[in-house]
Amino acid sequence: MWRLVLIAALFPAMSPAETLLSTRTLRSQIVLGPGDLVVAAGDIPGTLSDPVQAIGMETRVILYAGRPIRPGDIGPPAIIDRNQIVTLRYQTGGLMIQTDARALDRAAVGDRIRVMNLDSRTTVTGQVTANGDIVVGPAAYE
Repeated sequence: MWRLVLIAALFPAMSPAETLLSTRTLRSQIVLGPGDLVVAAGDIPGTLSDPVQAIGMETRVILYAGRPIRPGDIGPPAIIDRNQIVTLRYQTGGLMIQTDARALDRAAVGDRIRVMNLDSRTTVTGQVTANGDIVVGPAAYE
């Protein structure tokens, strides 16, 4: 018996397959913690197996207790909420233009989001930066 444990520790790929499950029903927009997850024996294709992949992520859909968690069910935590006032920035070369805009969706860092320029009422799509600004134009694709 102890040899099997030693082999499983040395060669994790040979250990039994595992699936990550939710311990309780969680609504969307909840950041997952260690108490929200449990690892169960068995391999279900298309699901997560390692709690490290999920802890600190935000639920995108309702996670039901005892059901497996798929990669599309979770994502990075949103830093911008719908209707939040954000800074809209256009930058190219030495030119930078900033104005206020209203977020039309929730988004995390790196996501593309629609915002409405508060001055012109024009809707544009830009990329969320780490500080919560929305970048449009050539700088959004760098």
